[in-house]
Amino acid sequence: MTHKPRYEDPTIKQHHTEPTARRSPWVKLGVLATLVLAAVMVFNAIPKGFKTTHEEIGTGKPAVVFVYDPNFTVSNAQTEQMNEARRQIGDTALFLIARVGSPTGEEFRSRYRANSAEILLFSPSGQLLERDRAVRSAGNIIQWLQSAGANTDGDAR
Repeated sequence: MTHKPRYEDPTIKQHHTEPTARRSPWVKLGVLATLVLAAVMVFNAIPKGFKTTHEEIGTGKPAVVFVYDPNFTVSNAQTEQMNEARRQIGDTALFLIARVGSPTGEEFRSRYRANSAEILLFSPSGQLLERDRAVRSAGNIIQWLQSAGANTDGDAR
């Protein structure tokens, strides 16, 4: 018994591959667009970083400075709340970090006698108005900053 090769009609094969060939650029374009959209969404979800220098305190905007200690779990929660407050009020206030263990962070801590996981509020003129323990909610931070514009007596609690 000999096996004869099956005869394939080239027009049938052409009809099966032609739509796939036509769709291929659209599929590639769709995948590329999806990847670009995903990258943009991920980039927008990444929180904006905080400056760790403090020379901007007293330059006309109220400032919130958080003493960030990576060993405390409240540090991440507090920076999330600060990011949310910054998203809501924009650049009308400064959001800064004094990182425990860094030279600028330790200098800040010494100057203001700040402890780990403390959050400090400064007036637009640079006076220390208030301090509190973390975690302070985004809404509370916004209210705090709004009061800083009206409160200029510099009485730190």
